[in-house]
Amino acid sequence: MAPCLDETGLAAIEEIENVFIAMPDGARIAARLWLPKDAPAKPVPAIVEMIPYRKRDFMRSRDEPMHRYFALCGYASVRIDLRGSGDSDGFLDDEYSAQEHADALAVIEWIAAQEWCSGAVGMTGISWGGFNALQVAALRPPALKAIITLCASDDRYADDAHYKGGCLLNENMQWGSILTFYNALPPDPQISGPGWRDTWRHRIEQVLPYPAVWLRRQWRDAYWKHGSVCEDYSAIECPVYAIGGWADGYTNAVPRLLEGLSCPCKGLIGPWAHTFPHNGIPGPAIGYLQEAVRWWDHWLKGIDAGIMDEPVMRAWLQDSIPPQPQYTVRPGRWIAESEWPSPRMTAKKLFLNWGYLAPQAGEVHEVPFSSPQTLGVRAGEWCGFGSDGEAPRDQRPDDGGSLVFDSDALEEPLDLFGAPELELDVRSDQPVALLVARLCDVDETGASSRISYGVLNLAHRDSHEFPEALTPGTWYRVRIKLDDLGQRLPAGHRLRLGLSTAYWPLVWPSPQKAALTVRTGTGTLSLPVRPPRPEDADLRPFEAPEEAPGTHHQKLRHLDMRRVLEIDLATNEMIYTLKGGEFDASMARINEIDLDLGYTLFKRYRIAEDDPNSAQTDLQQSAILKRGDWSVRVELKTSLSATPAFFMFSGDLEAFEGDMPFASRHWALSIPRKLV
Repeated sequence: MAPCLDETGLAAIEEIENVFIAMPDGARIAARLWLPKDAPAKPVPAIVEMIPYRKRDFMRSRDEPMHRYFALCGYASVRIDLRGSGDSDGFLDDEYSAQEHADALAVIEWIAAQEWCSGAVGMTGISWGGFNALQVAALRPPALKAIITLCASDDRYADDAHYKGGCLLNENMQWGSILTFYNALPPDPQISGPGWRDTWRHRIEQVLPYPAVWLRRQWRDAYWKHGSVCEDYSAIECPVYAIGGWADGYTNAVPRLLEGLSCPCKGLIGPWAHTFPHNGIPGPAIGYLQEAVRWWDHWLKGIDAGIMDEPVMRAWLQDSIPPQPQYTVRPGRWIAESEWPSPRMTAKKLFLNWGYLAPQAGEVHEVPFSSPQTLGVRAGEWCGFGSDGEAPRDQRPDDGGSLVFDSDALEEPLDLFGAPELELDVRSDQPVALLVARLCDVDETGASSRISYGVLNLAHRDSHEFPEALTPGTWYRVRIKLDDLGQRLPAGHRLRLGLSTAYWPLVWPSPQKAALTVRTGTGTLSLPVRPPRPEDADLRPFEAPEEAPGTHHQKLRHLDMRRVLEIDLATNEMIYTLKGGEFDASMARINEIDLDLGYTLFKRYRIAEDDPNSAQTDLQQSAILKRGDWSVRVELKTSLSATPAFFMFSGDLEAFEGDMPFASRHWALSIPRKLV
């Protein structure tokens, strides 16, 4: 039965704005708690989320509807600011550090020992919180009985925000700059007390330029293996529910986890971007919080809610619709598989003949191609968040700069579910080159919708740990595994494979403009074909989305998100800019804590059509926090460019108390390129 989702229901729970949890080294970790009021007399299981995203202010409106809901359903819900973030002491030195793991073990032990806790703890989170839920599960704390991981990866090098296929993602620059910025914000004086200035100054003095930190690690070494649970799936013994969305950047991890884990596990893939499924965009959204409670009831309370009797993998099979900048809803239907990998799947092999994807190999030809550096501007964001303009656009302009292979029109509908794989013979005229493969659905009008893609730094063709430069003119047999997809193609549509040597601004260009040659007649594209499953019609429907009431940010100053593309026809330079903010506003107010806050982001990508070393990424961020006479502001500008031999990163951080300068940092770093 759903909890009472109004003020009457909230009267049944107690909210504790902040509790400091002492770590073994004396540092205080800040927590916000939601408890059933009778929990001290009738202890309940606990659910914990540990992330560096400021529980007090910026994430308040996200946290409350979910954590209050869990408390209303009979759980103690605990939201942690990681060490060095928000209102916690210390310094956050990196993603998923050994210190973060040690703190998580101490937090779980502390929670399990509280009078209001039954001793059973679950861990959950989206993105960072999904990563560390997997990583902490691999450490096997005794009290941790189950986890839910959303929009996260099991592989920190090959499938995260930093590198993809051995190529540098521009997301490394954006995400790293945002983390640097967040770590330079102060704690709230109402929580931290009079020492808040000392804490703030220490954070700014210690903050790292994270894009450069990760850019120094261009190969898959021990640094990236740390926290990558794919290194040893058997380390995870507690049950795992892995959830993702087709518009998210991390969905490939869901089928990998189901294949690799030996513990009880389930997988769910919806149409959503990087967001919780009850807020799911694109829709349809589902009653995720009810689904989560079914999971927690089974594993933390021993209540048989039937969740483990259902298929191990459930996914939204998307229908074909015309490409557009944003989707409110993706039409489709729910499908399921009782095993994963599913023995029901079949591989449909198509050969790369001259201009065609065909069921039989054709004549062997050697076809050269080299793409303009501006190819890729219609790719959309690497990881969608449900914002306007982030989805892939009509691919025909990018198809025009690619080597293209088209299938015949389909005679009957084709359902694809899994990861397409490409294998082909290729040679390069440069020692480092990129190969990008886009799989598109082409309708009767010629509109081209990207349904999957993969990228490969050809120097990483055999290993991300031990790359080797190409020998120009030498033929290599290479394989690219494209992103997983769940897609129905109707009769009359065609499949299109586009190959290119650039994909800006998704990935950083190769050091020199490269020309590749592909052998037709020998390459193959293997498609994961899913036959019909009559049982899909009887799947238990998800409930409608529910959540508890939460704080609403009152908009004080509206800010439209703007995405603008400019092309200088005299210089052939392309400039892509984005301007946006938080809460669709440049300033908002949280009345519950008497706080005004604002955040704005500007990012710009520029590149010339024929020069990979003209690539440049610039970001500007600004935030303000204000309550009465207390006012602080932080500004950060970061920039990345490159020569064939070096990446050049620069950053300027300035912090102000009122209108007076408080502290500043400057970075100017040159980082050698290592076959990237």
